[in-house]
Amino acid sequence: MARLILFAVIFTAGVAGGGAAAKGTWVYLKAQAAQYLIARAWQRDGLDGRSGGPWPWADTRVLARLRVPSLAIEQYVLAGANGQALAFGPGHLDGTPLPGELGNSVVAGHRDTHFQFLRHLEVGDAIYFDLPHGRTVRYRVRDVWVTTDTDPRPLRPRADTWLTLITCYPFEALRAGGPLRFIVEAQA
Repeated sequence: MARLILFAVIFTAGVAGGGAAAKGTWVYLKAQAAQYLIARAWQRDGLDGRSGGPWPWADTRVLARLRVPSLAIEQYVLAGANGQALAFGPGHLDGTPLPGELGNSVVAGHRDTHFQFLRHLEVGDAIYFDLPHGRTVRYRVRDVWVTTDTDPRPLRPRADTWLTLITCYPFEALRAGGPLRFIVEAQA
């Protein structure tokens, strides 16, 4: 009887583990396919300034390409910083100026995926935003800091052209969300 119970426990654990592995593989493959479709949409529409989505049912569009050459980072910034867009890439916060425009453009991303690289940015590093019609805006990191999710300073208006990148903090946290935010401020 004890052997039968042991077998049942091992079998159940194996099935649960296999299911978790399959789900993780599916999420990874879906993310990779999304990145391919987003890059293709940028090549097709973004460079011309059109607003086509990366797939027919997408509720977002590609706004810009973000590059950090010193870290070999190249990502596409999507319209909207909602949960749907952030699942596929960094998102531009509605109501803030677009990258390259006068004011404080705010872009958010997940700490464990697209914005994991923020922890390696330092004051003085260059961040490039490739915009439609072949325009590129170069930002220089001016400050890196941690604050709470209720601090209004990262969203404050600016008189000249700024970029604020936001992600959750700490980077190694096991649970999503949390009250802290990692902030990178850069000036054009």
